[in-house]
Amino acid sequence: MVLLRHISIALTAAVAALGSALFIALNYFYRRRVWSPEVDYYMIKEEEEERSERQVLVLGLDGAGKSSMLQGLTGTRTKWGCRPTRGFNFMSLNTPACQLDFLEIGGGEDLRMYWTEYLRRTHILVYVVDSSDRRRLPLAKDELHRLLRADGQLPVVVLGNKQDKPNAVSVSELHEALSLRGVANERKLFLMASQLGSEGFHGPCSLQAFQDLLLQLV
Repeated sequence: MVLLRHISIALTAAVAALGSALFIALNYFYRRRVWSPEVDYYMIKEEEEERSERQVLVLGLDGAGKSSMLQGLTGTRTKWGCRPTRGFNFMSLNTPACQLDFLEIGGGEDLRMYWTEYLRRTHILVYVVDSSDRRRLPLAKDELHRLLRADGQLPVVVLGNKQDKPNAVSVSELHEALSLRGVANERKLFLMASQLGSEGFHGPCSLQAFQDLLLQLV
């Protein structure tokens, strides 16, 4: 009888220990699965943002007019103009289709080496070129083709800016200067010319045409 009692106590203790272990394991499992509503919320939120927000990366040499282009597009131009971008600018444009998030990275020599790091999460690349800066067109071409080599699928809109300047090259000349012949056959690439005034885009590329093109590409 004493032996059976000891055996019964031992079995009871073992079952209790096993039950405790299973309870702890299940509690830990379900806590991770069930009691983390904020994790599920952020996962859902990120998925919704991915569907509704599209990032447009705006690059170009310093002085090309990237910030002025963004201000004209988003309606935030000021009478004092723009200062050179030392780091980055971020602006959003809400449209019926989606939200376009524009990220502009400065075009100084010290920042251009980091441009390719921002291509991964980008949906469209807008490359702004100063059409009147003939001396630096070869440099603008080299930097553009470096970006094209870094990502072979990313849609690209090349914006030939400052068409209102007397020494600006034409669209056809800019096409040749940037060596775009054949590139358009490999990817979605568009060359548009523009000039910016106090009321936004003027010239061959209107604000609506530029915005429509971006929405088509995203």
